[in-house]
Amino acid sequence: MTRPVALRILVLAAAIGLVAQALLLGNLLGVNAPILAGALLGAAFVLRPAERRIDPLDRWLPPAALAISLAIAIRADPTLLALDLGAACVLLGASIAAIAGEAVTRRSAARVVELALLVLGWAGIGVLRVSAAARRPDPGPGIDTGLNRIPAWIGPIARGLLIAIPVLFVFASLFSAADIAFDRLMGRLFTWDVDLGEVPIRLSVAFLIAWAVAGLLAVASGALGSVIDDGERISVDPLAQSLGAAAIGLPDPDRSAALAPPIRLGAIESATILIAVDVLFAVFVVLQVAYLFGGQDTLAATGLPYAQYARSGFFELVWVAVLAGGLLATVHAVAARRTGALVGAGLALAGLTAVVLASALLRLRIYQDAYGWTELRFYVLATIVWLGIGIGVTIALLATDRMRWLLHGLALAAIVVLVGMNLVGPSRLIAEQNVARVLDPSLVPADGKSGLDVPYALRLGDDAVPALVATLPALDPADRAALLSRLQSRRDALGEATGWPAWNLGRELARRALAALPPR
Repeated sequence: MTRPVALRILVLAAAIGLVAQALLLGNLLGVNAPILAGALLGAAFVLRPAERRIDPLDRWLPPAALAISLAIAIRADPTLLALDLGAACVLLGASIAAIAGEAVTRRSAARVVELALLVLGWAGIGVLRVSAAARRPDPGPGIDTGLNRIPAWIGPIARGLLIAIPVLFVFASLFSAADIAFDRLMGRLFTWDVDLGEVPIRLSVAFLIAWAVAGLLAVASGALGSVIDDGERISVDPLAQSLGAAAIGLPDPDRSAALAPPIRLGAIESATILIAVDVLFAVFVVLQVAYLFGGQDTLAATGLPYAQYARSGFFELVWVAVLAGGLLATVHAVAARRTGALVGAGLALAGLTAVVLASALLRLRIYQDAYGWTELRFYVLATIVWLGIGIGVTIALLATDRMRWLLHGLALAAIVVLVGMNLVGPSRLIAEQNVARVLDPSLVPADGKSGLDVPYALRLGDDAVPALVATLPALDPADRAALLSRLQSRRDALGEATGWPAWNLGRELARRALAALPPR
């Protein structure tokens, strides 16, 4: 594939993606289906190799694809719509292969399935091959199209920013849900007539559609590598490769000792993605330093007092940390090579994620001070501890170029956290902390929730029993009677004879504490 062809593919795919999001988002399927089908087939005809033609037995495929697409605009039966949509997609894929000169109808069933899988593979990741061809210099000497004067790094940066758009949208959504100051800032920055909430969604949908369309148009341009000569199809048999390897054009394994991974991103694209995410994280961190850690007036900025501002968002921020770690590992795994910019952007993201995680931890602590402990909040805390260890491991491995050991390090960190949870005992800790709030009301903030949630406490495991027995004298009569009755029932259940193989320290301590209760 030459560079001019690759550039035309990318331009047409981007145009179809933008048109598709405008026609599909907010609309039911109707006349938009045949319009998009016609646009895709038209682009395929524009890009088809001049030396190839459709096999005579395949000339029915494009009209059939358009006819089935048109049926979507005619009938309103849900089941029929699903069947029409599936058939239209299959026929469009077959039509594109036929336009490229591939014989479809005359193939055996097994070869049709093989062709379908190849087309599907190109739709999935063929855009990577197209992007690689687009950034290769055109070998034609003495030809200046104007593109040769564009700096070589412009294209990779643009592709990196394009890939980063849906990533930034996900992180920005989580940050906005977690922190009202960040949400207000985004609102002030993007107060346009166009609904800001739709712009990232529309760009993301356009990007995803353009991604698949670029692979299909690459097939139409002859990427599958077979030709038709005087009515006879001369087939170039596919190499014995995986579908992904075939789609991005890797060599035969027998001819190459070391194969690259099936998906690769250029170093500039990879660094651009991480830098774009770094900028978003940095904006959020600045707000956290100012309002959450620095104590600036949240009432004036957000309309909320500090305590109320700080008690929300820890769940979303934990998800941010998890996704940031996954993004960092994935980008470094698929990057074509390790560069200083890539490593620096990765280290910056790890450091910024550590601040985000500290924000989540502080928010969780303030929330627990106000409302007490639950098992969910305990396990969120354990997750934060695990992620904190994981960030340290990631920084060490990234700095020493040993990212291949990241999963091992995270697994060991998970084992350490699991051992720590067993040593602490979630039910015991939760009960003790909540009971302490009953015995010492000064531990509860003025606007917090005091008292013991008896129904929830009774759902805890037997490790919680000693602390619950200790809190009986401090409860009001109604709660004391309810808790005592349930604890006596639990005593009866634990008193049933069991063999020594069932001995458990937590249950034994619970039995001893329950033995001090009065009889029924």
